[in-house]
Amino acid sequence: MNVFYEEEGVFKVGAILADNTTSLQVEAPHGKRSKIKVASVLLRFDAPPLSEFMHFAQKTADDLDLNFLWECCVSDAEFASDALAADYFGHLPNPVEAAAVLIRLHAAPMYFYKKGRGRYKAAPPEALKAALASQEKKRLQAEQQSRYVKLLAAFTLPDEFRPLLTELLYRPDKNTVEWKALDAACTAAKLNVPRLLEKCGAIPSSHDYHFNRFLLEYFPEGTGFGPLDTDGELSDPADLPVADVAVFSIDDATTTEIDDAFSVTPLTLGSFRIGIHIAAPALGIAPGSPLDRVVAKRLSTVYLPGNKITMLPEAVIHHYTLGEERLCPVLSMYLDVADDFTITATHSRIEQVRVAANLRHDTLEQHFNEYTLASDNLDHPFGKELRALWNFAGKMEALRGKASDSNNEKIDYSFNVKDDHVIISERRRGSPIDKVVAELMIYVNAEWGKQLADGGVAGIYRNQSGGKVRMSTSPAPHQGLGVSQYAWTSSPLRRYVDLINQRQLIALLRRETPPYTRESDDLLLAMRDFEAIYEAYGDFQRGMERYWCLRWLLQENINTTGAQVLKENLVKLDRLPLVIRVPSLPDMSPETYVEVEISQVDLLDLTCNARFLRKLET
Repeated sequence: MNVFYEEEGVFKVGAILADNTTSLQVEAPHGKRSKIKVASVLLRFDAPPLSEFMHFAQKTADDLDLNFLWECCVSDAEFASDALAADYFGHLPNPVEAAAVLIRLHAAPMYFYKKGRGRYKAAPPEALKAALASQEKKRLQAEQQSRYVKLLAAFTLPDEFRPLLTELLYRPDKNTVEWKALDAACTAAKLNVPRLLEKCGAIPSSHDYHFNRFLLEYFPEGTGFGPLDTDGELSDPADLPVADVAVFSIDDATTTEIDDAFSVTPLTLGSFRIGIHIAAPALGIAPGSPLDRVVAKRLSTVYLPGNKITMLPEAVIHHYTLGEERLCPVLSMYLDVADDFTITATHSRIEQVRVAANLRHDTLEQHFNEYTLASDNLDHPFGKELRALWNFAGKMEALRGKASDSNNEKIDYSFNVKDDHVIISERRRGSPIDKVVAELMIYVNAEWGKQLADGGVAGIYRNQSGGKVRMSTSPAPHQGLGVSQYAWTSSPLRRYVDLINQRQLIALLRRETPPYTRESDDLLLAMRDFEAIYEAYGDFQRGMERYWCLRWLLQENINTTGAQVLKENLVKLDRLPLVIRVPSLPDMSPETYVEVEISQVDLLDLTCNARFLRKLET
């Protein structure tokens, strides 16, 4: 005697070796013996032979008309498979016919719902219609996916992919046919998604590939300001006094958001008064105003080579930037300085200044540098003022405990991008221009931070201890700068934290209730969001600088270049702020100079291959 039974959803046959009432010992056609439950047995048979039974049953099942079977039993009632088999064949079914009906019912779950051993229920007409439609949809999608894969394998972009490129590159829906096809094509071609789409001509600009990724995450609604891009809502106080000082700014040639400027006024007996003048957008941008809400989302200007996304609308920047030959509202700090460059008095006020000149690094450095200072040959309209500021900056640097030449060997880099051509220039850090601007900014940020703390007015501080910088509403030392407290206040056109601190300072000077308390949700949220956004913007800027460094290598056709070992196999390339790994680099001490070969520059992955050539003598 043989049995036809079901085990884990699979139909099987076997010869009975032993019958133990509730279980059977059976032997499969291929000789394997197993123990099965009697409840699993669907029917018993003697013929046809065990080895042929499944073949005949499957062949008979394939010939059964599935739609006719379903029509025979459409009702709300369950039915037994053997009863349906008798109705279908018109006679008591033989074992092969009974098994064939079971196999056909089991293989059509859309038509028949299984309700128990050998028992089924026909699917309702509407449910069957929906299931068949879904099946047809899947079939068409499979055909479509296959067509997509073939096109992508030939590096041809399907037309249907064009409106979906942004999503496919940056935020794919992995349930779509397009993504499944793209993923399959990438696997077959052993390429990642950007590389395959590039080969299909879908990424015409590697620069835009990186830039658009950033915009999608941080500026999904675009970089414009819409109707806010006007200065109509700005209302500066009408009674601001005009300071009688000659004011000048010092900035890079491309700077449009001029936040800070300076003045030097002679006093008696060799003393003088230094003015640090900071643009005052807080006078016109009210907390909670429509413009403020937009700015509170941006939090900072985004910088990248050849471009920037400003925190404020262009019209607002134009209104408050400390532009040449303009009368500008400012928050000023005046330092009375003795002839030995010690500070004897400090006071702040809200006023207007007329900016006499916007000095630019590229032209100023020709006149104001170590050599002209040493030779007493500082020939410039603001020569006396610059020398006074230089001497004062040296005094402030020493008081902070910083060596005057601590940064002299470090290099800063500037990127000038025009028509996809990049010029990367080196500039030694710690020049007189750098020192003057840096020291005055450190002083004003530290001093105004102190004034906020002493006045019991909340502010946002940058504290550093143990090498880690964090933002806080509590003043604490900034060890890296050597100051007791440090609050960003000097760039309110470019950083929202500075704008908040400026509002607090203005309230303090006017003896008004400040807009924010230390427990203010707006203050705490702005501080938290700014810290995260500022780090993300900085990472993006460094990534785009890396991109343009790699572009420069291709542009200049650089195949070999010098480099300096930083540690292990990390080196910094000459003439570029580009750090890469050189796997073949022998064990060398840091600061060793080597020559490396550059190849396979990849502007999508922002990588290149580097091979050690030789050690260079210094």
